[in-house]
Amino acid sequence: MDDAVVETTINTADNFSLFSIITGADFVVQMVMLILFAASVWSVATIFYKFSLFLKLNHNIKQFEKLFWSGEPLDQIRRKANNRANNPLTVVFLDGMHEWEKTGYRVTKNILERLRMKMMASLQEEVSKAEDKVPMLATIGSVSPFIGLFGTVWGIVNSLRTIGAQKSTSLAVVAPHIAEALFATAIGLVAAIPAVMAYNRFARDLNKIHLRGENFVNEFIVVLSHQLQEVV
Repeated sequence: MDDAVVETTINTADNFSLFSIITGADFVVQMVMLILFAASVWSVATIFYKFSLFLKLNHNIKQFEKLFWSGEPLDQIRRKANNRANNPLTVVFLDGMHEWEKTGYRVTKNILERLRMKMMASLQEEVSKAEDKVPMLATIGSVSPFIGLFGTVWGIVNSLRTIGAQKSTSLAVVAPHIAEALFATAIGLVAAIPAVMAYNRFARDLNKIHLRGENFVNEFIVVLSHQLQEVV
């Protein structure tokens, strides 16, 4: 009797190993697990990539702001910035200078407004580039729990079908399907939580970059407006 109990315990433990839960799961639940696992891997890879990217962008923006307010003439700043157009503010500045060059470096109210529009459009484009892949994190964060919930429901349905087929409610009968159902929920949360947290962080970073860009455009226009000479 004791040997039978020990054997049952060992078999039950084996059935609840991670490998056994995955391989023993229903095909639909396995597909749910695979989708969530793939989403989780993509999410983690994207998080590391974007985190590194935003660190570099913020560093490069600070370097450019230091250069811009160094007091050097705009043409010298432009030459130096050409070699390190590695952040939104530098690109916006170079686009603004290029547009200003087209006017023959004249300064009028119309030209200042034209420069502002060009630089704001350039800023929006650069922020959109930095935003690449970030919305997908929000999608994964919002959808993954529901995909996991679908796997949970499917596992519970399988458990009820097994009870009906075997006419038994013993733990050995229902536990495997319950385990796979709960595991699907767990994977859904593992995929969703980091994605949501990262999305919120990156959204704040993007907003800060956009605000710094807007402030820079305004400051650049103010610098040029000092040269404004209205024709009476």
